[in-house]
Amino acid sequence: MKNVGSVLTGLLLGLVLLSMSAFTVDQREFAMVFRLGEIVSVKKEPGLYFKVPLVENVRYFEKRIVTLDWVEPDRFITSEKKNVLVDSFVKWRIIEPAKYYVSVRGDEKQAEARLSQTVNDGLRAEFGKRTIHDVVSGEREKIMAILRQKADGEARQMGIEVLDVRLKRVDLPEEVSGSVFQRMEAERKRVANDLRSQGAGAAEKIRADADKQREVIIAEAFREAQRIKGEGDAKAAETYAAAYGKNPEFYAFYRSLDAYKNSFKNKSDVMVLQPDSEFFKYMRDAGGKKK
Repeated sequence: MKNVGSVLTGLLLGLVLLSMSAFTVDQREFAMVFRLGEIVSVKKEPGLYFKVPLVENVRYFEKRIVTLDWVEPDRFITSEKKNVLVDSFVKWRIIEPAKYYVSVRGDEKQAEARLSQTVNDGLRAEFGKRTIHDVVSGEREKIMAILRQKADGEARQMGIEVLDVRLKRVDLPEEVSGSVFQRMEAERKRVANDLRSQGAGAAEKIRADADKQREVIIAEAFREAQRIKGEGDAKAAETYAAAYGKNPEFYAFYRSLDAYKNSFKNKSDVMVLQPDSEFFKYMRDAGGKKK
């Protein structure tokens, strides 16, 4: 029984020592093995590894890409001596864990502080060479490429690789934006007034041309109407003359009937004439009596 207890105790101690000596490395991290504070090895590949219990210890560092994003935008001055607010971020990751640990003691906050200083210095230098138009649209891609290259060069001294430096937003400060918007509004109003005046001038020209064409058309139509009316009157006179020449008495009778009809259209029409007036010639019989 004593031998069995000793064996079990030995197995238990062995399992404890094995558990204290074994460690795993995930594919998303690095593992750095220290012996009495000194770096012994760096495990970059995932798997199961072993260390000396109680003598060696392990620290893990992030292998994935980390984003450095500032809470508030920073203020920079352009070549025009104008302030701009720049909101940016940096994508970085650890590539040399040992150098990273030696440089910043493995402190991510310290690494980001140094990286932030490097990027801000680069932004200040690049913005100081360019105008607002350049930094907003003209040379934005060029600025980001220069910043990434410069930041990556300095970050590698810390065992870090800078993958990207991106400008999210470039704005004017509020105290400057108001005056800029006012100038833009005034300029747009001036352009709008110019366009309105040009439109009014063009409208007057079109209206005058239309009035001129209207007068010309009316004059031509009146002239054509007078011509047609004259031709009709001539034709009517010719017809009347031909009819009168063929039977003067019938023509006189027909004309008298038209006169009677036009004179007595309404019951209220009144005409004062002598009974023996020539107008009533065809209303009397051959003896001169009324019918």
